[in-house]
Amino acid sequence: MKVVKFGGSSLASGEQLEKVYNIVVSDSERKVVVVSAPGKRYPDDIKVTDLLIACAEHMLETGEAGEYFDAVIQRYSSIARELELGDEIIEIITDSFMQLLADTSKSRDHFIESVKASGEDNNAKLVAAYFQSRGVEASYINPKDAGLFVSDEPGNAQVLPEAYENLYELRKKSGILIFPGFFGYTKEGDIATFSRSGSDITGSIVANGIKAEVYENFTDVDAVYSVNPSIVKNPKEIRELTYREMRELSYAGFSVFHDEALMPAFHAEIPVHVKNTNNPEALGTRIVHQRKNQNGPVVGIASDGGFCSIYVSKYLMNREIGFGRKLLQILEEYHLSYEHLPSGIDDISIILRQDQLNYVLEKDILQRIQTELGADEVKVQHDLSLIMVVGEGMRCNVGTMARAAKALAASGVNIEMINQGSSEVSMMFGVIEADEKKAVKALYEEFFVGVTV
Repeated sequence: MKVVKFGGSSLASGEQLEKVYNIVVSDSERKVVVVSAPGKRYPDDIKVTDLLIACAEHMLETGEAGEYFDAVIQRYSSIARELELGDEIIEIITDSFMQLLADTSKSRDHFIESVKASGEDNNAKLVAAYFQSRGVEASYINPKDAGLFVSDEPGNAQVLPEAYENLYELRKKSGILIFPGFFGYTKEGDIATFSRSGSDITGSIVANGIKAEVYENFTDVDAVYSVNPSIVKNPKEIRELTYREMRELSYAGFSVFHDEALMPAFHAEIPVHVKNTNNPEALGTRIVHQRKNQNGPVVGIASDGGFCSIYVSKYLMNREIGFGRKLLQILEEYHLSYEHLPSGIDDISIILRQDQLNYVLEKDILQRIQTELGADEVKVQHDLSLIMVVGEGMRCNVGTMARAAKALAASGVNIEMINQGSSEVSMMFGVIEADEKKAVKALYEEFFVGVTV
């Protein structure tokens, strides 16, 4: 039994939905289909989710949905016309959307949540109607009826443990089940969404709940690539990687998966297979607990910008009990989260997203560190990029760090910071943002050119 998830680009038009249908019915083990809201049909198009957010905010400000209502319904109508579905399903979607917008009893947050989630919910109804029109036994599944209960954290809902037991009952239903992604229900009956790109999270949760053999995630690329294709042309495809590797790469900028999406599947040890809706015959990428394929120390390179570093130096810092705690407490009091904490004997650097800071806040923090901790030197370096070199194979390969440092030096890139986790699955290099692409290219040349992955 398989759970298969399709993203917004795979469901943006009638033509795409027909591809989805053919993929699902080609494998009788594909039992549950998790769907996103319709995405972009072309580069300048607007995602349905973005229309819905604008609609909700406009409704709260003016009491009217205005042109946003028509724009949302038009997207579904366009798909239905392409597939010759008739008016019934659009009437169902229109009535549902009108009732949703008319419900003023909800709080502001819960109102926005329910409007946002309607993108996936109504699309699931549309997909189920299309499957039925093709003579296939298929049904729309309401997440509340299925027992997908989550915490009451709008935009950051966490699945409740009992949901997995509830979802297991889906195995008893006949036919293909169409399940909307992105949201669940609180125990009080309110809708709460996962963080953005949360349909991946839904797919992973459902796969865990029904104890699927595999979770297939269809997107618009043939595979996960070893590096960002916008930086390196025609990069090598990754055939197999581990959950830990994917998590590290997702954190550092890989956009194939939301970085929380794999956890439910990971806990249930369910393999994830990334495939292309537009080229379903492509081999894709498998994400597993342990991989047999060991082709060198590095499986992928990812990078992300927008970081800064707070550098703190104090002689005999290592002898001062509580110094690290006091330093982090200052950040906590300003509600700041940090990403990395590389340190030496007498100095420490705090890496954080620089969009958390402004001039006044930065000045206050530096002054407090200087005054309260008696630091010899405190300074901020802005506009850093972090580059992650990831691979389970680094554990059993000598000299990987040396190779990476040598490649960066040869390309004229200065390393501002180095950090390696104790798991030895990843190495992190900090460089100035202007050197990010040059650094990634140099590392790719070192570890992948002439190597089969």
